Amino acid sequence: MDMQELKDIIRLLKEEGLSEITVADGDQRVTVKRDLQAAPMPTASPAQPVLQSAPATSPEPASDATLNDREFTLTAPLVGTFYRRPSPDDEPFVAVGDVVQAGDTICLIEAMKVMNEIKAEEAGRIRQVLLDDGEMVDFGKTLFILERL
Repeated sequence: MDMQELKDIIRLLKEEGLSEITVADGDQRVTVKRDLQAAPMPTASPAQPVLQSAPATSPEPASDATLNDREFTLTAPLVGTFYRRPSPDDEPFVAVGDVVQAGDTICLIEAMKVMNEIKAEEAGRIRQVLLDDGEMVDFGKTLFILERL
């Protein structure tokens, strides 16, 4: 990997507001991390609501209004393709009923040929997985419903 590619990865990390990014090219793998607490997060203007029709086979994601006080959601921090497993032959990172800790990787979102690890923000038990491998996600789309421990 040359210096320009590394600079492009760092730029992508900053532009997407990510704390960590891993790029793999053949046998070569590079992970870049940054401390988001030290750097201010960019503020986004509120997005206009977009009406979308979900396929009949997808479970209907619960809105925050339908969640009980012990449940919370994990949403997509960027636009890309959702993957539940590190590779097609591997087991999913998490399944319904699994307990995760803050910082555990629970899925991947591929954006611009870069696999971004999506980590649990707090400890919880997976109650519902709302997407299948290969589905496109938008920023803010609910990926998982979890129960607080």
